[in-house]
Amino acid sequence: MQKARIKLSGTDVEKLNQVCDELVKIAERIGAEKSGPIPLPTKRVEIPVRKSPDGEGTATWDKWELRVHKRLIDMEANERAMKQIMRVQVPEEVNIEITMTS
Repeated sequence: MQKARIKLSGTDVEKLNQVCDELVKIAERIGAEKSGPIPLPTKRVEIPVRKSPDGEGTATWDKWELRVHKRLIDMEANERAMKQIMRVQVPEEVNIEITMTS
């Protein structure tokens, strides 16, 4: 039986968890085997920015941070489950990648 590996990533944790919950409900409703959602390490991107725009004055800095949260779900890839997964409304902040493995 083929399996689908679903990788989810996004900057908004609440929306990411909502999509994960929808996928888990689909798997439970159909009766497909699943594992996950497995939280993967959060990627942090820090960008230091100088406060004064013209370069004069004291050298004070702001630090901006972007966090990218990731989840991983493995489930059986039967036709019925895949059709329902394709219909899930995914917000713009969440990226989804589905790969088929044997």
